Amino acid sequence: MAVRDIRARGYEVVVGKCMDGSGHVSASAADRASELMSMLTDPTIRAIVPPWGGETAIDLIPLLDWDRLREAEPTWVVGFSDMSTLMTPLTLLTGTATLHGNNLMDTPYRVPEGLLSWFDIAAAPPGWSFRQTPPGRHRTVGFDDFAAFPDVREYTLDAQGGWTRLDGTGDVEVEGRLIGGCVETLCNLAGTPCLDMPAFTRDMAPDGLLVYVEVCDSDAFTVCRHLHGMRLAGFFEGANAILVGRTAAPDSPSLTQHEAVLDALHCLNVPVIANVECGHVPPYMPIVNGAYGRVVHAAGRSELTQTLR
Repeated sequence: MAVRDIRARGYEVVVGKCMDGSGHVSASAADRASELMSMLTDPTIRAIVPPWGGETAIDLIPLLDWDRLREAEPTWVVGFSDMSTLMTPLTLLTGTATLHGNNLMDTPYRVPEGLLSWFDIAAAPPGWSFRQTPPGRHRTVGFDDFAAFPDVREYTLDAQGGWTRLDGTGDVEVEGRLIGGCVETLCNLAGTPCLDMPAFTRDMAPDGLLVYVEVCDSDAFTVCRHLHGMRLAGFFEGANAILVGRTAAPDSPSLTQHEAVLDALHCLNVPVIANVECGHVPPYMPIVNGAYGRVVHAAGRSELTQTLR
């Protein structure tokens, strides 16, 4: 259904060979790295959009030719969750923008008012500026069964709620270069040369960062430990604000997900805005790693503006 939808828009779709969905990986690390390198360096391929997965994509990191990728014509890599393992280092190490947004299987869904699809952004020209606002509705539990309902096109958004500031009160209006991803995967790279945020801030974001993080399913104690470790490894160095994705992950005894974030990050003394549509809870607000962003959160107004520069 997703591939058919893309072809219906007039795009040619190349389906990779590493697409075996019977296990947690589709092929050996060497084969997957080779195919990814081939796609990233093929000037006829304009976007790479995985259907789902990537749980152990960290095994590709040492197999990629980062020098060659720096010289290649940029290709969009689109996805979220475990794809952060590859996308965030790709932006940090090569300067190539990556698109934290829908996976391929989410492409057929109609986009709620206020948000854009990855199509809108990937097809945009350099320098384009776009604004997104929270739709005020989200899904409470689970994902659709694509095998049972292949023609599904509407998100079930059965709950209401917008952004919330965790660190205090007052209006927020702040700018910086956007970078971030999934906590459960990036925590394993924090402090390594693949996730050198201080260097990225120094070389690419002298005005500071807007760092976004999101959680899949880890309990609050685990999230708290991960975020503390990421902070100690310099992941939040240079942050002008922190955006936290809405999550359905469980709280822990005596510690909620939001309290876990504050426990680890309150000492940064920057605005912390939660329930942003950049996580595992539909709908999705695509965020471009490397774009210049402006966040506004005030009474009756929440928005993220991104400029592709």
